Amino acid sequence: MQTQKLDVREQPSDDGALAATAISRLRQVSMQLAMAKIDIAVFDAMQPLEDDWRALEADNLQSLHQSYDWCAAWVNAFQRPLAILKGTYAGETAFILPVEIVRSRGLAVAKFIAADHSNINTGLFSRNFAESGGSIDAEKFARQLQHALKGRADLLLLQNIPLEWRGRQTPLTGLPMVQNQNHAYQLPLLAVFEETLKQINAKSRRKKFRVQSRRLEAAGGVEYVIPETSEEQHRLLDIFFRLKSARFASLGLPDVFADRETQAFLHGLIDKQDETGQSFGLKMHVLRLKGGDEERIAAISGISRKGDHVICQFGAIDEDLVPDTSPGEFLYWQTISGLHGKGVALFDFGLGDQTYKRSWAPVETAHYDVVLPVSPIGVAAGAAHRIVTRSKAHIKARPKLYKFAQGIRARIG
Repeated sequence: MQTQKLDVREQPSDDGALAATAISRLRQVSMQLAMAKIDIAVFDAMQPLEDDWRALEADNLQSLHQSYDWCAAWVNAFQRPLAILKGTYAGETAFILPVEIVRSRGLAVAKFIAADHSNINTGLFSRNFAESGGSIDAEKFARQLQHALKGRADLLLLQNIPLEWRGRQTPLTGLPMVQNQNHAYQLPLLAVFEETLKQINAKSRRKKFRVQSRRLEAAGGVEYVIPETSEEQHRLLDIFFRLKSARFASLGLPDVFADRETQAFLHGLIDKQDETGQSFGLKMHVLRLKGGDEERIAAISGISRKGDHVICQFGAIDEDLVPDTSPGEFLYWQTISGLHGKGVALFDFGLGDQTYKRSWAPVETAHYDVVLPVSPIGVAAGAAHRIVTRSKAHIKARPKLYKFAQGIRARIG
């Protein structure tokens, strides 16, 4: 009789790992069952959802752009019809997808509230639902979303969603998607500024900063300012609109900040912040030339924060003041260095591929659009969105072709 020895090296030695695996499998099975029973309701107002909404947004990994205050500022300014999707399971809120209906040429598109001015979208999910990731039955989820929006929208278009955000996979994975033409760029903030700089060629970055500093001193010096009063913040936002309008005009491009609704929305964000100051809708940061008129603002940016995530929403420079100093990048240096030691883990430059972003940001995040037809006309509209998005991505991936396309856009206005 042969005796077989057991090799103890083949036996699981980590009871904790076994338990974690078992829990993970149970969670996946539970979520698959949950999708069969989940109830999706549609709301045409935000207020009835406020308590559940604020509870979900407290999760650090939910985007600022789906927060209650951000969406309320947009809704107050634009007054578009809402079709907010709330998912409930076993009496608890599983998710909220803050959606508005945008109508154009006979087509009704359900989009994230404020999608046109959002740099990252995640939706709002309970922690269990969010961590379920790919375990959700995507086909069943899609059918439920289509049923909920039937008669309200032709197409569900949820844009600029990272498939994975800071280690968490989106529960929307598996729905029909196309990769967005725009990527986002982030800079992780480490323990001290010097460590952060090491991620992006610290020697070159410091040398450039010294050159900028000398040139700015020669021009009379500058001061970095974050005004504390609401009145001053609103005034600086109006200055940004003026500077950005001039920039767009010089490029022959439409001004995306020109309409009164967008300006009202951004003004509405300035007074939105929590009691701790750790989360706020918008704060203006400026680089101001010393001496003379206080309006001599060389660079300006709008900054938002939710938890440990800071986003630069926009920026502008006065091209008639110290243009050879790259004042916009000098302002980034001041802003980023000043955030160290304040509980910030990530500085986000937002969507759009620009040279200065790549020079500052070692992390590039691809975004995706959920494209889910609800009606027959939505099928055609969804196909058109896919074609246009892929065409834009093809052009942007080829610098010469992209420059040519920009030239054509400028000539036709």
